[in-house]
Amino acid sequence: MTRFWNVRDNADAIFATFLLIAVLALCVLVPLLWPIDPVRGTLTATFKPPLSVIGGELHPLGTDQLGRDLLARLGLGTAISLSIVLAASVISVVLGTTLGMIAGYYRGWFDIIIMRAVDVQLAIPFILLILLIVAVIGPSMGNLVIVLGVTGWAVFARVARAKTLEIRELEYIDASRSIGLSNMVIIFRHVLPNITGPITVLMTLDLPRLIILEASVGFLGLGVQPPTPTLGNLIGEGRSFILLANWLVLYPGLVIGALVIGCNLIGDWLVRRADSRNA
Repeated sequence: MTRFWNVRDNADAIFATFLLIAVLALCVLVPLLWPIDPVRGTLTATFKPPLSVIGGELHPLGTDQLGRDLLARLGLGTAISLSIVLAASVISVVLGTTLGMIAGYYRGWFDIIIMRAVDVQLAIPFILLILLIVAVIGPSMGNLVIVLGVTGWAVFARVARAKTLEIRELEYIDASRSIGLSNMVIIFRHVLPNITGPITVLMTLDLPRLIILEASVGFLGLGVQPPTPTLGNLIGEGRSFILLANWLVLYPGLVIGALVIGCNLIGDWLVRRADSRNA
């Protein structure tokens, strides 16, 4: 009975783990093991439906407008999109957490300046800011990683500041000061480990936002440029042929949906675990 209830209580996490493992398998195994070149096309094999066999080669997800294998392009595109999202998330977490801890620990002018920057950042719609910056500096994988990372730090800064304000008043922080530890040592040795949990949960809940933003920028043609595939530009290329070959949009959309649902469910599960632990 206990096992049954445990499985039921964690059903969301189990389902989310299954979705994320399936997507990870797609983006890791397909580029490594699938023998068809994702960039090479055959004009005589355009718009072939899923499970077509052309020249002795099976195309499980069909082909696109240039006769390229959609499974190969989807696997590589998922890997590239996830790489962009994870790298941008790391930038957001490191930048936002560091500034938030500094603002919460030192207070004063540091706190005022950083928090006003957070207010300004959050007042501007993310997608408009990203499109503006990418349009100015040019579309590329590196530029997109930096832009997504820099525009996402504000939420992490707010959470890190709030937790730091709580921790800086605890007795062991006063004890650390009394034995002569520097402020930076206290911040990174004593404050940072105690805010890692909330930041990890927030990072998990923030990943769906980054996934949607990266796909949106790619869809509009301002992300990684073709013929290199990403989830966004696969949908962008396929939208013109959706009535003729709906699989060009369907499968990338399913992968994006699986990533967003999986990350949201894992994040919600982590929040519930944290609340039950604190109760």
